[in-house]
Order: sequence, then structure tokens, then C-alpha cells
Amino acid sequence: MIKLDILSDPICPWCYIGKANLDRALASHPDHPFAIEWHPFQLNPDMPEGGMDRRTYLETKFGGQKGAVQAYTPVVNAAEAAGLEIDFEKMEKTPNTLNAHRLIHWAGLEGRQTPVVSALFRAYFKEGRDIGDSDVLVDIAEKMEMDGAMVRRLLSSQADADDIRARDANARKRGVSGVPTFIISNQHVLPGAQLPELWAQVLDELASRQTEPTDG
Repeated sequence: MIKLDILSDPICPWCYIGKANLDRALASHPDHPFAIEWHPFQLNPDMPEGGMDRRTYLETKFGGQKGAVQAYTPVVNAAEAAGLEIDFEKMEKTPNTLNAHRLIHWAGLEGRQTPVVSALFRAYFKEGRDIGDSDVLVDIAEKMEMDGAMVRRLLSSQADADDIRARDANARKRGVSGVPTFIISNQHVLPGAQLPELWAQVLDELASRQTEPTDG
């Protein structure tokens, strides 16, 4: 197996698109060698714990309504190309994602990381749910066959919060400034929402290396 580390944030639309593109390539390469692990990166590490109104957030970040519309036009186009639906009208809040990242971490301990990541993306971008809310996170956990009561107890504590913050900070120290960022075999870095065609090339190249004859 070849390690594929993915740094992402479940409120990042490019991460949602990047995962969809990767999924498409993996579906056409069912014998792919990747062992995938998801890692935390908060787009807004200083976001208030309760999140903030999404329109206010976007207009503040992009300098007004016009700037927000311009910034999201490429997102809409890329999402459509990836076959994704994003319901911007339902997305009323931009949440703090620390607890969502904690849930992803705990899901990894149970081998359920990618399904939970998928569920978080779906909840936020398609259903407009507040994935900073503990009730929402517990519901997602239960639907992914995790122990909801245990997740609720963990969320009510500070379990692994400092670890998530430290991993986020370490990624920034290593030069990661945006997500998604894909790291193959701890050596090759692919930043951004790469197209399925590029992933197919990567997978074909990896397959050819594994089938090359060795001397001796």
C-alpha cells in the first residue's frame, strides 16, 4: 500500500471538489494502492466557537457581496464539472470546524474516516447543516455506525482538541497554506483540487512501477 495523506477542512468547497475528483479516479482503478488518511487544517482557526453568519463571513473575507460572488464563481463551475451539488441557500452559518476535525480523528481510530469525511461534506454543502453543532456531529457519527453516546461525551470534553490544533499548526509550519493538499508516500505534494485525469495518470504510473521487472 502507498500512503496518501490528505489535509482538508470539511467546510472547504475545493476540498469537497478535490475528494470527488479523487473518488472518480479511484472508482476507475479499483485495485489502487492508496491507504488514505485525513488530516486537520482549519481555514478559519480563529473562528468563534459558535461560528458566524455565512453572508457576513463571506463579505468580510472577500470585501463585500461582489467580491464573494466573484470568488465563488469558479467553485460553482468546478463543482458542476465534478458532478456535485452545493446548496448555497441552505448554508446559513460558517462553523468553527475544530469539533468536526475531532470527529474525523476519532473515526480514523475505528477505520471509518473517509465515510465520516464524506458525510460531513454532504451535511454542510448539500444539506446546509451546522457541522460545528454537537448534535449534528453525533447524528453523523451514529449514521456512520459510531457510538453516538461516546462521541457526545468526547465532544463535551476537550479530548484531542490540543492535538488537532498542534497538527494544524505543524502543517502550516511545513509550508501548507491552503487545502486540499495531497501528500503521496510522504514525498510528493499535490496541492489543490486535482482533476480525475491527473489522478488517473498518477495511479497508472504507480501501477507501472509496481509491475516493472527487477534485476536479479
